[in-house]
Amino acid sequence: MKNLLKEKIKNGNQAIGTFFELGGSTAVECLGISGLDFFIIDTEHGPFDVESSMDFIRTAELSSITPLVRIKDVSRPSVLKMLDIGAKGLIVPCVETIQQVKNLVEWAKYYPLGRRGFFTARPAGYGYKDFVQNLDNYFKICNQETLLIPQCETLGCLENIETIVNMEGVDGIFIGPFDLSIALGKPAKFNDSEFLQAIDRILAACKNAGKLSFTFAINKDSAKDYLNKGFDGVAYNMDASILIDAYKTLINDLR
Repeated sequence: MKNLLKEKIKNGNQAIGTFFELGGSTAVECLGISGLDFFIIDTEHGPFDVESSMDFIRTAELSSITPLVRIKDVSRPSVLKMLDIGAKGLIVPCVETIQQVKNLVEWAKYYPLGRRGFFTARPAGYGYKDFVQNLDNYFKICNQETLLIPQCETLGCLENIETIVNMEGVDGIFIGPFDLSIALGKPAKFNDSEFLQAIDRILAACKNAGKLSFTFAINKDSAKDYLNKGFDGVAYNMDASILIDAYKTLINDLR
């Protein structure tokens, strides 16, 4: 159950990942070989669901890369199923209210933090791993090693960010810069002062609360800027885009 991503950041390192859109266990294996720290299985915009995600997670566990899942909505089934198949963390899109985050904590965390439905699925060896034999220990380890990370990409989340990030059971925040810029009325204007102030506010809230801070970067320059600002992790683009860009560059060079 150890969360390698959480451990790396706890040891003072910054993490680099990507969004997973290509699909296929071989693609996951290649991401692990590349040296990336994490990848995000995208079930919000991507085509994946529970069974395919479980195969990706299995492969990740063999490839030393941490599997996170962006769930498709703010709902109990989306939370439970992805945790039960072994996701090491949930990125939750479209968070608008404090009450939604309270619900997320209730669904994602076991007693005493929340009221996650009890189940000993594959991360627990279907009930046969040693750490499951004591229920209090099982709950403690699951709560520690699985991350609940709401996305800040709406005005509602931004306006309540200090309250949300300080809630027990919330492990960090993931910024969706495109949707956040749109919510601010500044689509993709990432150098706009209002957008930059929002980024600084979210990052400061995470630091002050001692919680993890993640964001998405569309290119290497913005990824470096976010890391230099002090973000704990950056999801760099999407695997599909990186593959296309690499081949386009290769073709242009050869021709």
